[in-house]
Amino acid sequence: MALNKTVFKTRAISAVVFALLMLCGLLWNPWSFLLLFSIIHMGCWWEYFNLLEKIHGTVFPRLQRLGFMLMGFALMLSFCGPYYSLQGYGIRGNLVLPLSTAGFLLLAYSLLRSSHVLRPKAFAGAMAGILYISLSWGLMLSLRQMGFVYKGQMLYADFGYLLPLVLIASIWINDTMAYIVGSMIGRTPFSKISPKKTWEGTIGGAILAVVVVTAVAYFWLQTNWLQTAAVAATAAIVGTAGDLLESWLKRRAGVKDSGNMMPGHGGFLDRFDSMLLATPFVWLVVMLLQA
Repeated sequence: MALNKTVFKTRAISAVVFALLMLCGLLWNPWSFLLLFSIIHMGCWWEYFNLLEKIHGTVFPRLQRLGFMLMGFALMLSFCGPYYSLQGYGIRGNLVLPLSTAGFLLLAYSLLRSSHVLRPKAFAGAMAGILYISLSWGLMLSLRQMGFVYKGQMLYADFGYLLPLVLIASIWINDTMAYIVGSMIGRTPFSKISPKKTWEGTIGGAILAVVVVTAVAYFWLQTNWLQTAAVAATAAIVGTAGDLLESWLKRRAGVKDSGNMMPGHGGFLDRFDSMLLATPFVWLVVMLLQA
């Protein structure tokens, strides 16, 4: 019993610390947002390589990992707009090309010098990670900047945190409500990949996520309720698919968690699997609504 209490306390503390760090990164300013997702980007990549190694029975040397991660990071930073600059030196204009070049050279050098034979399917999986991880977080940066209001060259107002916050809140509420509804009335299995998920919980979680997030946006934040509902629905539905995708990868790798970033809660991919897949679709929905 004492051990169980200790484990529960450790998990609770790690969850609270994680939530506070996330809120600080999301809400403090655009630079803290960039720092937060830069860390998440690297953490997701590292765990993704670990899964690929187990799935394909191969090894990604550190230089190969770093090469892919730098190329992916360059893609992510290519979504940085004019705000992200210091003393006239913009991130997109001054860092993207050097980082992508360095990543390519490191990858090429490692492939030529490595004693390990990299299997084609493993290499293809690593290339897919550039879209799965780096493009997703680049589009998250794009969403963050959609709320910038400029007067001339100066940033006049910043409402950019709203869209990412709606996206994240929708996924969190969907996951929580799906678990509660599924525990209460769930009877029909949703997928063999994740046996604990039920159709009743999945549908109930998505509906409640849309209702709660849209109501808060309309009555408290006074934002566009139609756009908010569309973002919430997209995040809830596609986020569930993202969770199943990561569960499928873990099943193929034969692991329970992708990592141990948070004691008792798993790794980066475990925490952000839904967001990784949902972000590109939310970005597309927002672009269509604003067209």
